[in-house]
Amino acid sequence: MHKPLRVGLFLSAVLSVGTLLLTSCQPSKPSVKIGINAELTGEMPAVGASCKQAAQLFAEQVNKAGGITVGAGKLPIQLSVVDNSCKADQAAAAAQRLISQDGVLVMVGPNASSCAIPAGEIAEALGCLMISPWSTNPKTTQDSQTGKPKKNVFRACFTDRFESPVLAAFATKNLQAKTAAVLYDVSSEAPSSQSVLFKEAFEKAGGKVVAMETYTTGDRDFSAQLTKIRETAPDIIYLPAPYNDTPLIAAQARQLGIKAPFLGSDAWSSPDIIKLDSGKNLEGSYFCNHYSTEAPNPKAKQFIADYKARYGNAPDDVAALTYDAMTLAAECVAKAGKLDRTAVRDAMASIRTFDGVTGHFVYPDGAREPAKSAVIMQIKDGGFHWVSTVEP
Repeated sequence: MHKPLRVGLFLSAVLSVGTLLLTSCQPSKPSVKIGINAELTGEMPAVGASCKQAAQLFAEQVNKAGGITVGAGKLPIQLSVVDNSCKADQAAAAAQRLISQDGVLVMVGPNASSCAIPAGEIAEALGCLMISPWSTNPKTTQDSQTGKPKKNVFRACFTDRFESPVLAAFATKNLQAKTAAVLYDVSSEAPSSQSVLFKEAFEKAGGKVVAMETYTTGDRDFSAQLTKIRETAPDIIYLPAPYNDTPLIAAQARQLGIKAPFLGSDAWSSPDIIKLDSGKNLEGSYFCNHYSTEAPNPKAKQFIADYKARYGNAPDDVAALTYDAMTLAAECVAKAGKLDRTAVRDAMASIRTFDGVTGHFVYPDGAREPAKSAVIMQIKDGGFHWVSTVEP
């Protein structure tokens, strides 16, 4: 695991963070400025695209209805979208730019934990509410010095501490797995924490992890690690890799004669994983996710229809979580009744329950992440299919 990233390192960073995109015209009256810190390029461009599109959809809908009620009037949303290139330093610099230069009231994103952790340090230092839609690493909302919850950083998703035991239980109970191998990106925050927590949960459930192999972001040859895994003959392989790495790893595993099924994390959730899996090496594999289009609640059903009408494809979990994060942000602004960062942050801290696209949220007193359900999905017949829902 990497040491916590320091605030000072990133507060001093004045880096190029890509082109600033304004998604609405400059309003002639005051507006609710919301910043989107997204992974539009780099390792996970599909994640950034989903985040940006969902935020734009929400802003368009709210503005069409007259805006957010703030005090005695209504104000439109003005979005500032900045590309963090899926890099920690650029995510921190993007946060600095959005908060200090653009003057956003709330920042939504980043999504990748490797980006959300340093960006969260900036938001905390500058006193701006940040809501990460998709970052599951516990360190995102924790103070790097004390380990206590940050004041200004929240999330709309469950954490690795919930997801990993869910997957371990599914592996032992549903798949009847006695042994497991783990392969993960040691240089990335979320896979590192997920792997350690999965090992703990799997062995607590009676299983045995027979191999813990690692690689580094950018690697494309996994034969050495997979050969070691093959020698242990595991019942399953836990692979908390991003959607763009997973198909390549699976293909190399099958080429080496490994037949064990794969089990993945929410990082598999982009439909691009199926497009990249041309050899269908992931057919029948399972992964944990934040919501399913097959088991939607009424709010999800409406969101899915609106998103399809706007963009021509079904929204993935990043899009759904971003829409929920935007809804939370808007509710906090309305509850605060003024364009004041501290009041908006306090409004977020006072929320205890929330019903969103991705389900029912419960924020216990003092918590920065919600207790909420997870779903188990299977890759089958060229699509994602709901298997079960796991309550917290």
